[in-house]
Amino acid sequence: MAPRSGKLRIRPAAKDLWHFRSPVSFSLALALLFLSLYNVRFWREAGAAFWTGHPADAFYLAALAGVLLLFLTALLLLIPGSLLPRVAAVVLIPLAAMAAFCADSFGLGLDQEMFRSFAAADSQEASSMLSVRLVAYTLLLGILPLFFVGWSRLAVLSLRQHAWHRLLFIGPAIILAAALIAAFPDRFRAFADEHARLHYLLVPNAAVKAWAGYAMADLKRLEDDRSLASATPPRRLNRPPGAKPLLVFLVIGETARHQNFQLGGYARPTNPRLSAIDHVFYFGHVESCGTSTAVSLPCMFSYRGRQRFDVNSALKERNIIDDLIDAGIDVEWRTNNSGGRSAARRAKLIDFRQSRTPGLCEGEVCYDEVLLQGLEESLATKKDDTLIVFHQIGSHGPDYFRRYPPSAEIFKPACRGELTSCSGEEIVNAYDNTIAYTDRLLADQIGLLEKVADKFDTALFYLSDHGESLGEHGVHLHGAPAAVAPPEQKRIPLLLWMSPGFMQRHGIDLKCMSSRTSMPASHDQLPYTVSGMMGLSQARPRSAPNLAAPCMTDAGQNEAPLER
Repeated sequence: MAPRSGKLRIRPAAKDLWHFRSPVSFSLALALLFLSLYNVRFWREAGAAFWTGHPADAFYLAALAGVLLLFLTALLLLIPGSLLPRVAAVVLIPLAAMAAFCADSFGLGLDQEMFRSFAAADSQEASSMLSVRLVAYTLLLGILPLFFVGWSRLAVLSLRQHAWHRLLFIGPAIILAAALIAAFPDRFRAFADEHARLHYLLVPNAAVKAWAGYAMADLKRLEDDRSLASATPPRRLNRPPGAKPLLVFLVIGETARHQNFQLGGYARPTNPRLSAIDHVFYFGHVESCGTSTAVSLPCMFSYRGRQRFDVNSALKERNIIDDLIDAGIDVEWRTNNSGGRSAARRAKLIDFRQSRTPGLCEGEVCYDEVLLQGLEESLATKKDDTLIVFHQIGSHGPDYFRRYPPSAEIFKPACRGELTSCSGEEIVNAYDNTIAYTDRLLADQIGLLEKVADKFDTALFYLSDHGESLGEHGVHLHGAPAAVAPPEQKRIPLLLWMSPGFMQRHGIDLKCMSSRTSMPASHDQLPYTVSGMMGLSQARPRSAPNLAAPCMTDAGQNEAPLER
C-alpha cells in the first residue's frame, strides 16, 4: 500500500515544548512557579491572617495572588535580553529553594542577618541542618526546576521588540494591580502595615532583598564615627592596699531563652543548682541585640549599643576586650562555638571544639564541660586581674540532644531526630535538658570561683546571645528578622554572682542589687558592667548604664550614662 502523501510530521522533542516566544511568557511562568510551589508557608499564614469564612475573604486572597503575580512578573521583566533572564532564573531557583525550606520547616523568613549567619557557620553547624527534608527541597525545588530553565528557549528579539513586549505587559499590569488594590483597600493596607512577617516569608522577593542587603553591607564604606574613634580608652583604677586580684568569669550562652529558666519563674526545675546558691542575681527583663550569634556577639562587646550597631563598623572599632587588654588585664577566651572570633581578636584564644576528649566529645561535637578542662591549673598561674570568657555551644539547635551527655537527660522523652518528626513535648524536653546542663556547668564554675576566693575577689557574669523559638506560632530555631522576631528569640537570661570579697571590695548593696533585677536591661550594658567589675574608669560616652552601678560605692562607678 502506498504511503500517504504529504509532509512527515515529527513529534516535537521535550525541550521544544519550553520555547517561549516572548520574555513575558517566560517571566510569567517563572513567577507562577515561585508563587505556587515555593510559597506554601506564605499562603498558609496569609490565609490564617485574612480568612474569616466570609466569601469576600476568598476574593481578597485571589486578588492578593493576582497582585503578587503581576508584581513579580514585572520585576522579572526588568531583566533585559533573552539570555540574562535564564541566568537570573538559575540563581533565583536555588535561593528560593533555601528560603522555602527555612519557611516551611522552621517558619523563618530570610533577612540579611540570616545570610550573615549562614556565612559564619562552620561544618559542624552546617551538618546539624542536614536532613531528608533538606535533601528533598534541594532536589525537588532547587535542582529539578533548573532542567526547565535548561530546556527553555527564548525567542531572539530586537531591542525594540524586547522593550515593546515588556511595556505591553507592565503598563496594563500596573492598571490591573491598582484596580485589585482599590477593590480591597483596607485589607491591602493591613497587609502592608500590620503583617510585616508575611513580607519576610514571600519567596523569592524577601530572599533577594536579604542577599542584596548582605552583599551591599559588606561593600559599603565604613562611616567615620569620631565619638568612638577619639574616645579615651579606660584606665585601670589603683588596687586598694592589700586587695586581691580580680577574677571574673564571663559566660556567653548560646540560644538560651529566659522563658525556660527556673530562675525566671519557669515551672520546671531547669536551674536546681543555681537556685540553691546565695548571691545569684537573675535579671528577668533582658533583650538581646539580635537574633543570631553573628549579630549579637559582636554587638554585646561593642560600645555602639543596639540602636547604632553595625557589624562591619563594629569590627573596625575597639571593643571592651581591646580596652581591658590595653589596661593591662589578662583576658583569656575559651570557646566551644564557631562564632565570636572577631570580638576575641586580641585575647588569648583556646578552642576546644577539636579536642576530641573522651567522655566530653562525641565525634566532632564537644559538650560545654570541655571548657573547664585545665582551668584549675591555669588559675594557679594567674597573679593579676583576669577576665576569662567562656563561649558555650549551649542550647544550639536543631539537634538539642547533642548539647548534653546522655547522663544529663532529665526530661524525657527528648527529641532525638528532625524537629518536624518530633512532638512539641519532645522538643521542649530536649531543649530543657540543655538549660539544666548549663545550670550544672555554671554552678561548677561558681564552685571553682569559691575555691580560689582566698587568692582572688571573684564574680561570674552569664548571659545568652539570643533566644530560641520552640514551635510557638509554628516557628522554630532563631534568626528571625529583628522587626518581626517573636519575644522567645529576643528575651534572654542574664545573671550575676559575686563572692563576699568581691561585693565588699566594690561596696555592693545586696538589697539594691535585688531590686535592680526587675529592671529592663539589654546587651548594651555588657561593656560597662564588665568595665565596672574589672575596676576600670570609663571615659567613653555611654549607651547604657552598668547593671550594678547604682549599688556600687567604689570609685569610677557613678558616672551618669549618656542620654540618647
